[in-house]
Amino acid sequence: MKKACFKFLAASLLLASIMVLPGSAHGAQSDTLNYSWSANVGPLNPHAYSPNQMFAQAMVYEPLVRYAKGGTVVPWLAESWDISADGKVYTFHLRKGVRFSDGTPFDAAAVKMNFDAVLKSAHRHDWLEFIAQIAQTKVVDSHTFELSLKNAYYPTLQELCLIRPMRFLAPSGFPDGGDTATSIKAPIGTGPWKLVETRKGEHDLFESNDLYWGTKPTFKRLMVKVIPDSDGRAIAFETGEIDLIFGSGGHGSGQIGIDTFNRFAAMGNLETAISHPQATRVLAINSNLFPTNDLAVRQAILHGVAKAAIVKHLFLGVEPQADTLFSPDMPYCDLGLSPFEHDGQKAAALLEAAGWKREKGAEYLTRDGRELALDICFVGNDTLQKSVAEVIQGDLRRLGIKVRLVGEEMDSFLTRQKSGEFGMIFGDTWGAPYDPHSFCSSMRQPAHADYQAQLGLPMKKEIDRKIGDVLISVDEQTRQDLYRDILTTLHEQAVYLPLSYMTNITVHRPQLRGVEFGPTKYEFPFENMHWER
Repeated sequence: MKKACFKFLAASLLLASIMVLPGSAHGAQSDTLNYSWSANVGPLNPHAYSPNQMFAQAMVYEPLVRYAKGGTVVPWLAESWDISADGKVYTFHLRKGVRFSDGTPFDAAAVKMNFDAVLKSAHRHDWLEFIAQIAQTKVVDSHTFELSLKNAYYPTLQELCLIRPMRFLAPSGFPDGGDTATSIKAPIGTGPWKLVETRKGEHDLFESNDLYWGTKPTFKRLMVKVIPDSDGRAIAFETGEIDLIFGSGGHGSGQIGIDTFNRFAAMGNLETAISHPQATRVLAINSNLFPTNDLAVRQAILHGVAKAAIVKHLFLGVEPQADTLFSPDMPYCDLGLSPFEHDGQKAAALLEAAGWKREKGAEYLTRDGRELALDICFVGNDTLQKSVAEVIQGDLRRLGIKVRLVGEEMDSFLTRQKSGEFGMIFGDTWGAPYDPHSFCSSMRQPAHADYQAQLGLPMKKEIDRKIGDVLISVDEQTRQDLYRDILTTLHEQAVYLPLSYMTNITVHRPQLRGVEFGPTKYEFPFENMHWER
């Protein structure tokens, strides 16, 4: 213990000795903004997922329409659009004069080429109902593109705002044969940035796109340094190696630890900010695996976890408490659902009524000779998830529930989500513009933990049917009623333990101006940033 304390003290003294005062790291003459991420940004295939990093895909590629603050959809690469009376045909009038970063024109033929490439591998996008609803794509003329749907799919415009898979790669970036499912030649988009260099495990270098049709970035270059852990990132900021911390808070999955963010905020000589709630941090509870296939066990877990204490002591005021799967601020989600209040006595009564008993001298409850035991699965290097899991483990131990902590590499963790090999597993909703429609749509496919968590519910098929119905409903009241049924059922069946509403955070020196949150948690508007002059 003494050695550990000595090492911590030594590290603290070292930090204090090398701390760079605000403004001394970079002057207003610097034309490079230094940022960091936990891994390289990947090949930046606009039609693919991991290892492509979403924030970087959004820097290089653009959508037909864009999600704006306040929840509206605004013109982007399409200046305007028309929707047929039956809601099945969208005609997009494309912005003229737009070029890809290699100089080739952005036109209707390029739009169709990208749509057709995604449709060619539609099975890769089963989570997104919009792709399944596309019936036909058509070039009307060089700057008019027509999209025909099988049904009047109401979230069409919102899902065209998504960062992937429906943004646009230049024809010159397509591989031979046109199939982007596995690779591209080069990441060439219409966005304000272009990727010019990648060094594995070191950095990714972006440059301003001189051909950009909109307001060009002030910085000529954006250096994204690979710093795997949040503590290393905090040190890099303090020593002036990076200029900006921007993204989610929390060790492991976050830019920096929440405690470190609060330390920076208390210093008084740095600019810090917290975004409005952007998504929900949850644990999915498996209804298809013993012992959480018992509704009473799931309900007891929700009543047994001291969530307010977790929010206070682990999230430290940066993330507010969540009591429902989606924030009431999300469309169709302000339903007045009663939260599962922390009540140990009620939790114990639920378990007793369901036949769970503690044998003499036993630490944990049993029923029919089987112990009440489950796994909580988390990303092994995410210390925030680990800390939350440890608190939940302690809370449930008091109820007689045995909890085994399973920390794994990200790939193994994601595999477990899809296979259903979990009792409880961390996850989060996707925020705007995905919630609730895209997130609910994905519940019908084993792409994430949600499908497996719900698979044991007796009304699972009915939930899936209602999700399908709500996505193609043309009547607003019917849509509201269906969402109420879907979300109320999931809430009452206790397949989610909502913890907090996730936020993004920023930390930067006062000389860096124009730092603001994007309309979604995945969009970082670096192009608006500049040094004070």
